[in-house]
Amino acid sequence: MKRIARFYKVSRERFIEDFEDAFGEEGRRAGWRAEEIYDQLKLPCRATSGSAGYDFFLPVPIRLNPGESVKIPTGIRAQMGEEWVLQIYPRSGLGFKYRLQMNNTVGIIDSDYFFSDNEGHIFIKVMNDGREGKTVELAAGAAFAQGIFLEYGITEDDDISNSRNGGFGSTDAGREGK
Repeated sequence: MKRIARFYKVSRERFIEDFEDAFGEEGRRAGWRAEEIYDQLKLPCRATSGSAGYDFFLPVPIRLNPGESVKIPTGIRAQMGEEWVLQIYPRSGLGFKYRLQMNNTVGIIDSDYFFSDNEGHIFIKVMNDGREGKTVELAAGAAFAQGIFLEYGITEDDDISNSRNGGFGSTDAGREGK
């Protein structure tokens, strides 16, 4: 196995800001304290030596009725080699049992995201697509998504030199006319 990456927590300040943005008043009503939640964050890990995916864990409990979605600030960032990408998927059992899905189908975490202004904070937005008619309830600390590192290549004539400074959609900036 190639060892090409490492997970870290984002800073306490970054997590608190992003947690407040994601949960705000709802979190205060639930009695969630971002500072305490930060201390309980678990780094992603594999369940077995044969697992390809690194499980991501919920910082708070979630309940999703059919058709509902939630944006989860994981408190996690990933540093990886330049020729690698981290792809995020729902845990297969949750998808099979509840049709829990990613809102953007597959999350793509590029290697340069680690150095972004938001510290490369990985957010995962999941939805209960509703077709099973079941409510999804998961406890804080439950594994809900998995990340898989994949190596990738580029074309021989690729000459891009732009760098990232942002999160979702930030790599579209400056590509007009290409």
